[in-house]
Amino acid sequence: MTVHRFLKQLKKRLRWKRSWLTLGIFVLVAAVTWSLFGDDAPYNPKVATRATLAVLTPEKDVRLQEATKLLQTISDRRESYLLKSYVCGEERSQLGSHTSQELLSLQKQHPSWQLSIQENGDVVFTENIEDLSPDCKEKAVFGIDGSSNLSLFNGTPANNHIIRTFFQLNIQQLESSLPRDTVAQLHEGIRVTDIEEYNSVLSTFSDYAIEVTEGAMSRP
Repeated sequence: MTVHRFLKQLKKRLRWKRSWLTLGIFVLVAAVTWSLFGDDAPYNPKVATRATLAVLTPEKDVRLQEATKLLQTISDRRESYLLKSYVCGEERSQLGSHTSQELLSLQKQHPSWQLSIQENGDVVFTENIEDLSPDCKEKAVFGIDGSSNLSLFNGTPANNHIIRTFFQLNIQQLESSLPRDTVAQLHEGIRVTDIEEYNSVLSTFSDYAIEVTEGAMSRP
């Protein structure tokens, strides 16, 4: 079986798991709604509001409080930037010059952003995105580096431009368990173009991480 066929199977599993996850969330929301608005539970708007905030936005409230404290130290206009931090790659763009009140308004409009103040005084909002950056989608390749680590490369492994290193592989176990063409493909580089392929490759080869294989061999 080729790696690409294996990735397709994993994609099907991921879609199946997501469908069950969506169903589970729906059931949970339905249960909470029934407990608040069901025939046996009198409607209380204060309780409903508190429950909604507790379930959906506590981390956003904390983030807003932290941003407010940081911005209290700013008395002049500051250059601000948005840093999009992907699973693989980053993108930075300029937002312009803002007062502390304007920056606080931006934080309120985008509660998932994380505000920080750099040493030079610039304000940076960081948005974490569970995806590959456009650049990584074009160039990211999984392969083996010179220390037998599973690594992500910008281009082919031969270029040795490592973006990120994950774990050391048990090469002997890998070569004895997988087809030759699969092992050869890993040495040459496995292109990934989306987050599903990225996670699938990691999941596939994590079984051959040295910590995992050593633990399996030590079991009675």
